[in-house]
Amino acid sequence: MSRRPVPSWCAAALAIAAIVLGPAAAAAEPKPTAAELRRELAELEKRADRLIRTYNGKRVALQRAQDEERAARERLRAAEEAYRTAARQVGDLANLRYQSGGLELPNGMFGQDLGQAAVLEYLAAQRAAELGRYARTRDERRAAAEQAARLTERIRRQAAEVNAERRRAERLIAQIKQRLDRLVPLAPGRLPGGGFAPELPGGPDNITPRTRLMRDLVNERFPTGFPTGCFRAGNDGGEHPLGRACDFMLSSGGAMPSPDKVALGHRIAEFVIENGRKLGVKYVIYRQRIYHMSNPGWRPMADRGSVTANHFDHVHVSML
Repeated sequence: MSRRPVPSWCAAALAIAAIVLGPAAAAAEPKPTAAELRRELAELEKRADRLIRTYNGKRVALQRAQDEERAARERLRAAEEAYRTAARQVGDLANLRYQSGGLELPNGMFGQDLGQAAVLEYLAAQRAAELGRYARTRDERRAAAEQAARLTERIRRQAAEVNAERRRAERLIAQIKQRLDRLVPLAPGRLPGGGFAPELPGGPDNITPRTRLMRDLVNERFPTGFPTGCFRAGNDGGEHPLGRACDFMLSSGGAMPSPDKVALGHRIAEFVIENGRKLGVKYVIYRQRIYHMSNPGWRPMADRGSVTANHFDHVHVSML
């Protein structure tokens, strides 16, 4: 039996599909391994460091140029004032000569001992000096104005370069963040319809597998330099005795953390919240505020009376 020819539209469609999908259309692109992602992340971080160094260098250069522009404009202001003064003095001399008829000046203006020739010579010298100062201040004003204009243009260019470097660094940081999020695994016990099945605590640390996974991820990515406390015996109604909560300490002895540790705490809270649905996070408490995953958004908490009780010195994470 002879085969029917393939319609031209069908052949064209197949050709387009081959171009668009490529030879591996039937097989999904393999996911990169954790080791591959970490290598890629390390390279991105190096690129980000180079961009940040460039960005900071341009910021310093921009600040220097702005300082120079302010100094140039101050010189311009002084030159303008000197120019006006010189112009006024030249005008005064011209008026004086006009009022005196150009030749005769009353001796009372210069004293009885000065002859007419001496007075005229004095006026000529004064006029020459004032005209010379006038010319100098005029040139200084012009030079100051030109320098200020050049600096203004330089600042405009450098500001554009700084903003461009900042945008590049921000894009690269966003890429790093996306790749970091890809490294966050799905916690055990995830149910098909969402939510997580209950887990029993275990191991020497007396915490659940989900809590252990979350704790290890945070400690690996955001080392605080202080111990992380998870299981705590008691009957306080919280998740610590159940092995389902951890406190990521930012200081010791109930002391208020340093500004850099406070910022680190914000990054920990942000990371846990952004990945909360993958990890099985129930809620996060930090700096007298609480964030419930089931009801997103930070909400204030009542004052409990101390730095630790109000969670100023640690980030608390409770798990499902």
